[in-house]
Amino acid sequence: MTGIIIAAAIVGGVGILIGLFLGISGEKLKVEVDEREVAVRAELPGNNCGGCGYAGCDGLAAAIAKGEAPVGGCPVGGADAAAKIAAIMGVEATEGARLAAYVKCSGNCDTARDDYVYTGVADCKMAALVPNGGAKACAYGCLGLGSCVKACDFNAIHVSNGVASVDTELCKACGKCVAACPKSLIELRPVSGVANVACSSHGKGKPVMDVCKSGCIGCTLCEKQCEHGAIAMDNNIPLIDYTKCTGCGKCAEKCPKKIIHIA
Repeated sequence: MTGIIIAAAIVGGVGILIGLFLGISGEKLKVEVDEREVAVRAELPGNNCGGCGYAGCDGLAAAIAKGEAPVGGCPVGGADAAAKIAAIMGVEATEGARLAAYVKCSGNCDTARDDYVYTGVADCKMAALVPNGGAKACAYGCLGLGSCVKACDFNAIHVSNGVASVDTELCKACGKCVAACPKSLIELRPVSGVANVACSSHGKGKPVMDVCKSGCIGCTLCEKQCEHGAIAMDNNIPLIDYTKCTGCGKCAEKCPKKIIHIA
C-alpha cells in the first residue's frame, strides 16, 4: 500500500510540475495579437479567394494591421469593407474605380472557325495542349470549355455560344478567372467609362479574317482616332491605357470590325 501511495504522489507531483512548466512557457512564448488585426479580419468577407494577393483573409488582415496592405485591399469586400477597415485603422479610405473581369475575345461559334472537333477533357488548360492550342482556328481565341467558370466563386462568368462572358454586377475582381485562362484572355478592367477591345489576335488583315469574322485586323484606325493618346498598337492589337481613356466612343465608332465596346 505504501508503494502505491508513493507512486501516486510521484505521478501527481510530476503532473503539477509539467503543468506549471507549460503555463509559464505559454505566457513567455505566446504571440501577441494586434487587436486591430482581429477587428479588420471581422470585416473581411471570408471568401479566402486570394484576389488580394495574400493566401487568404487572415493574411490580408495581418498585412493591413501592419500597414503593409491598403485598407481597400479586398476586392470582394469592396468600398463598404474598405470604409469600415479604414475607420479601424484610423485612416481615410480612398475609393478607386471598381474593377471587373473582361474576356478579350468575340470569336463565338458563329464567327470563329474550328480546325477540328475536340473530344478530350472539357477543360481549357487541357485543350490548350493539343495542336494549335485547341480546336479553334484562331490560336488566340477563347476555347469555351469553362475553366474560368469553374474557377469563379461568385457565379459571375459563363460560356455562351462558345465564348466566356462576365456579369460585371456579380464579379468581385478576385482574379481567379484571370489565372485560370490558359490563353491569357481575361483582364481586370474598370467597370465603366472605358473602351474594351474584344479580341486578342496578333494577326493582321486576311489571315485574321480567314479564321474569325469578328477578329481585329490591326488596321490602326482606332489608334489614329483617339484624341487622348489612350490607344497604342502592340503586335497588331490595340492596347487601352485606362488612365487616359475617357470612354468617348470615337474608337468604337471607327472600328470596322465593331469589336471595341464602351463599358
